[in-house]
Amino acid sequence: MASNTPASEAPFDAFGGGAGPAAPDTEWNPDEGTLRSGGRHRVVKQRSNFARSSTVLGVGVIAAVGAGGLATAQEKPPVAISLPDLPDLPDLNLPAAEDLPGVGELFADDQADQQIQDTIAATGGNPNPLTAATYVTPGTDDASATTRAAQASFTTQNATAEAAPTRAADAGEILRARILQQAEQQQASADAAEKLAAEKAAAEKAAAEAAAAEKAAEEAKAKAEAEAKAKAEAEAKAEAERIAAEKAEAERLAQLAASYSMPLSSYSLSATYMQSGSMWSSGYHTGLDFAAPTGTPLKAVHSGTIKSAGWSGSYGYRVVLELEDGTEVWYAHLSSMTVGAGQTVTTGETIGRVGATGNVTGAHLHMEVHTAGGDGIDPAAWLRSKGLSL
Repeated sequence: MASNTPASEAPFDAFGGGAGPAAPDTEWNPDEGTLRSGGRHRVVKQRSNFARSSTVLGVGVIAAVGAGGLATAQEKPPVAISLPDLPDLPDLNLPAAEDLPGVGELFADDQADQQIQDTIAATGGNPNPLTAATYVTPGTDDASATTRAAQASFTTQNATAEAAPTRAADAGEILRARILQQAEQQQASADAAEKLAAEKAAAEKAAAEAAAAEKAAEEAKAKAEAEAKAKAEAEAKAEAERIAAEKAEAERLAQLAASYSMPLSSYSLSATYMQSGSMWSSGYHTGLDFAAPTGTPLKAVHSGTIKSAGWSGSYGYRVVLELEDGTEVWYAHLSSMTVGAGQTVTTGETIGRVGATGNVTGAHLHMEVHTAGGDGIDPAAWLRSKGLSL
C-alpha cells in the first residue's frame, strides 16, 4: 500500500520523463512547490543518437536478463507473489510502442526475426540470454542490432518457457534413470559381496573339510600303522615266545636226557607196547622188548631206589626201580642182578644183565613203566618224554 497520496504530476515529456516544455532540447527546473508536492526532477540535457541507442541497449539487456531469469524460474516450483495495491493512475496519454524511437523497429524488422530464429535453432532452443543480446559499442548508432538482440531475448524467453515442461519431464526421467541405475549398482554390489562371501565361505568350508579329511586320513593311517606295528610286535613276540618255548623244551629235554639214560647202549626192538599175539597170556604185549645178547649190561634210566630185585614167575629175574615221582620201571628176564632191594642208584648205573629167564623165546630185556597209581603206560612214549630217542 502507498503511504502518501501521490501529488499531481506535470505533463508527460516523452524525452525528459517529467513536466516542462515539450521541446526535446529544453530543461524543466521545478520550483519549491513542485518538489514539495512530490514531483520529480527530469532534466534533458542532450538528445543524440548515442543516447537513443543506449536506451534501446538497456532495454535489450533487461529483456535478455529477464528471459534468463524466466528460463531459470521455469525449472523451479512456483512461488506466490503478493503485490501492493497501487492507486489509480491518471491517463498519461502515453504514446504507442510503435511510435517510440528505436522500439518501433522491433515490430517491422523481418531480417531481425530471421536472425532470431537462426539463433534459437543454433543454440538448441535454449540460448544463453546474455550471449543472445548483441553488444553495441557506445557511440555507434546500431539500433537495429540492439533491437534484434532484444527481440531475440524475448523470443528465447518464450521458447524456453514453452520448453520448460519438457525439460522438467526430461530432468525427472534422468533423475529416475539415475536413481534406478544407482539402485541397480548397489544391488549388483550387494549381490557381488554376497557371492564373494558365499564363495569365501564355501572355500573355507571346503578347506576345513579337506583338512578334516586329511587329518582323518592321517589318523587312520597312523592307526593302521599302529595296528600293523602292534600286530607285527605281537607276532614277533609270539614267535619269540615259541622259539623260547622250543628252546626251553629242548633245554629241558637236554637236561632230562642228561639225567635220564637208555637201558641199553646197543639193541633192537623186537616187540612194542600193546602188540597182540598168542605168546602173551593176556593176548597183548604189556611192555617194550629190547633184543640183545645175554650178559649185556642194563643201566638205571634215572636216579632212584631199588624197590625189589628177585624171581617173578613168567618175568624170570626182575628188578623194580622206583623214581622220585613214584614212577616204577620194571626190568625182566635178567640173567643176573647186581643190586638189591632198598639200594639207591644213579642214572646210568648198572643194575643187571640181559638174559632169557621166565616165559621167553630168546634173550632180551622186557621193560615196563607204571605210574604211581599202578597203571601201565607205553615205555617208548615215556622215554621220548624224557628227551630220549629210540
